[in-house]
Amino acid sequence: MRAVVQRVTRATLSIVDTPGSEREHARVGPSLVVLAGIEAGDTQTELAWLAGKLPVLRIFEDDEGRMNRSLLDRVGAGEDAGLLIVPNFTVAGRARKGRRPDFTSAKAPGEASAMFDRLVGLTREAARGVDVQTGVFGAHMHVDLLNDGPVTIWLDSAG
Repeated sequence: MRAVVQRVTRATLSIVDTPGSEREHARVGPSLVVLAGIEAGDTQTELAWLAGKLPVLRIFEDDEGRMNRSLLDRVGAGEDAGLLIVPNFTVAGRARKGRRPDFTSAKAPGEASAMFDRLVGLTREAARGVDVQTGVFGAHMHVDLLNDGPVTIWLDSAG
């Protein structure tokens, strides 16, 4: 499982129904935006790993300006904390050879959709008090965000 995690001051996700027509689906304030790519070999173990990692990832600044606070730390301090999880098969892609990315390492859509739903459920359990929002599996989406820092972290369950 791979994920691109961005610390943001705000983010909005809209669903594109038809070209030129979109509707807002999710909105978060100070939060993390996670582009989640589910790979062919992923199991419940990888889902649990990512769901457990996201709420405790210390990438928010403390009073001394160091990245030493997590989403759960923000909740514990009575601050807003959000998490927008976006299904994104392209995160599982490879572009090592040639000019066209290869997406054969992404899990098949039917299985990936069910696993994405499970990832969201596990994350909500692990991130109690965090406003967890999601994208829609298989939908054309627009994500508008303001990266804070910028802070962008690449997570890969394979190491």
